[in-house]
Amino acid sequence: MSELSHLPDIDLLAMLGIYGVGRDLKQLFGFCTNHVQQPDAAYAAAQTTLAAAKELYVRAIACEMSEKPFFCTSPGMVKKYLIGKLGHLEHEQFWCLWLNSQHSLIMAEEIARGTLNQTAVYPRELVKRALQVNAAAVIVAHNHPSGTLQPSTADKQMTDHLKAALGLIDIRVLDHLIVAGTDAVSFAEKGLI
Repeated sequence: MSELSHLPDIDLLAMLGIYGVGRDLKQLFGFCTNHVQQPDAAYAAAQTTLAAAKELYVRAIACEMSEKPFFCTSPGMVKKYLIGKLGHLEHEQFWCLWLNSQHSLIMAEEIARGTLNQTAVYPRELVKRALQVNAAAVIVAHNHPSGTLQPSTADKQMTDHLKAALGLIDIRVLDHLIVAGTDAVSFAEKGLI
């Protein structure tokens, strides 16, 4: 399959049965605002096909993360997964990736849904959920529809509150990721956690 990496976008789209829809892949995949006012049937069908392909890709990553300890060996996998889940959204969502004691994925789930620029997250609810799924650790994440990857003061404070609350029941917060479009920033990599 490595020979596919050398093909131009238009040829790869043709392999999926997508023709004549332009070349803005970020827009086609839904990673940025759709600038096409009234998409024609071919464009809408292409977006549906690519959304299905993206969802299959994200599911394959989740499967990989559940089969082995991924956080220590492949932190980039976490970013790819979260970008696929959150990068295209126009409202904030807060997610938890619940991990077992070997840091394999137990489950990933949306915990809270917010507005364009904020989401209410309650530490008490995360503690309850962590106990329900029998988690030993968690990676938290949320998206910034504005496109900025810069953690806000509120983001940092929320992370500290979650670490304190979950720490009381011996659940480690391994990372907090912020996703914007096709990129993500890790608190752990920046030394903020």
